[in-house]
Amino acid sequence: MSTMNISLPASLKSFVDDQVEGRGYGSCSAYVRELIRRDQDRQHLRSLVLEGGESEPAAAADAACFETLRNRVRHYSGE
Repeated sequence: MSTMNISLPASLKSFVDDQVEGRGYGSCSAYVRELIRRDQDRQHLRSLVLEGGESEPAAAADAACFETLRNRVRHYSGE
């Protein structure tokens, strides 16, 4: 695993420390890794939405279609 040093102002360092302690992360690094993973997931979802918006419609969007989309969003958001 590679190492990266990050400089933070005291207020952000305090916030990170509180998140680590209050949310059960093992370390500051674990918290930052989780934030990065979530950002990667958001970027991936955004690219899928943009790709879909640029594509030709394949079928009518009925209730079942929207339920499938809701399930995908729930899956990506961790619900």
